[in-house]
Amino acid sequence: MSKGLSMTAAGAPPSPSRGGVRGGGLSVCFTGPRVSFLGRLVAQGTRRPPPLPLPARGRGSKWLGLGAVLIAFFAAHSARADFQTCLAGLRVTAAAGGVSTQTFDQATQGLQPNPEVITFSTSQPEFKTPIWDYLAGLVDDERVADGQANMRKWGQAFASAQSRFGVDPATVAAVWGVESNFGQAFGNRPIVQSLATLSCDGRRQAYFRTEFVAALKILQAGDIDPAQFKGSWAGAFGHTQFMPSTFLRIAVDGDGDGRRDLINSVPDALASTANYLKKAGWQTGGTWGFEVKLPEGYNGPSGRTKKQPMTAWAGRGIRRVDGRPLGEGAAGLLLPAGPEGPAFLVTRNFDAIYGYNAAESYALAISLLSDRLRGQPGLKTPWPTDDPGLSRADRREVQTRLVQRGYDLQGKIDGVIGDKTREAIADFQGKAGLKPDGRASVSVLTALRR
Repeated sequence: MSKGLSMTAAGAPPSPSRGGVRGGGLSVCFTGPRVSFLGRLVAQGTRRPPPLPLPARGRGSKWLGLGAVLIAFFAAHSARADFQTCLAGLRVTAAAGGVSTQTFDQATQGLQPNPEVITFSTSQPEFKTPIWDYLAGLVDDERVADGQANMRKWGQAFASAQSRFGVDPATVAAVWGVESNFGQAFGNRPIVQSLATLSCDGRRQAYFRTEFVAALKILQAGDIDPAQFKGSWAGAFGHTQFMPSTFLRIAVDGDGDGRRDLINSVPDALASTANYLKKAGWQTGGTWGFEVKLPEGYNGPSGRTKKQPMTAWAGRGIRRVDGRPLGEGAAGLLLPAGPEGPAFLVTRNFDAIYGYNAAESYALAISLLSDRLRGQPGLKTPWPTDDPGLSRADRREVQTRLVQRGYDLQGKIDGVIGDKTREAIADFQGKAGLKPDGRASVSVLTALRR
């Protein structure tokens, strides 16, 4: 799933896929009491002047309408001029970073900002996702089956990555599955356009300027085909969603063709991911952790970073759910839903996974999926809810049944719970006498099946 911009339930090296905040170089930003140049474009919702208004009644109405059109036209024109000024500054920054004039010109010819990425970067989620919903969609039977099939298909590449970097296949496969659904969901936004836009507007311009220059260096080196250089709105790309600067630091050639191509080469992506985890502190042969059972009324220390010897946790009455000894080493006690929900002792390997995308919910999803890929059972302790989340197959069924009831989901039966699906669920819940919170849950699916 590019780093630091993930779902936070949202250390180590900068996250590869959603960007740890790093920066430097020439600052090219436009400040002052006016709206940002992309703010004007976003407000208009178009990169073209709006059409002429329909004739209005009343004396002087046409002049007011014409005035509005002219104001919008000149605002858009000014916004584009500001972006071109910013690009001129980025040219200087890129040149100082070792990007040739030819590479810069080829990558930015005719480039215009994309207001959509600013909307993504500034919007706040309207729905907080419970941990049980988050995991239900990421660690489901479908992803486990797909992951095991891909582990068999790419067995040699997984074995090579493990031999070079010491990270087991199941962990690397889990990252691949969560980040791009095993190569099925890369993102389709042009990386250079997205990063140029974020370099010229928004709250993290210094960070994104660094990523913009790194993206140009990737193109200059010939590792990625410019026509295929697409990914997330924040600039992450490829099978395991690396940010450009992470690619330059960490990516390796896994198939021996002399290039590092995380888009077209699965071996490159798997080896690069293993290399990232190794550099993040992965300990070969160790586990990420395991589910444990707390003693009744436990109110002792907890927290991923509060590592203590296993003997200390055993002394507090904490046991593995499978009855085996806790083992040796140190771990922190993770309680993602409080002491009433599943509990885990997590090691330094969990921290390495956390470094890939700085959210404990994300690291837990990778960890639990890796266990399932090894053939281990799922959680034994239920989540503290009477309305569990749904797998992707069940979410698709919810969408299908909503469409059958006349809701317009714009043709998307994909198991992704976006705004349209949430709005439809909330409307249905209200009519069915349920709490209209827009959650795709067991209670909603049960009601839809009636």
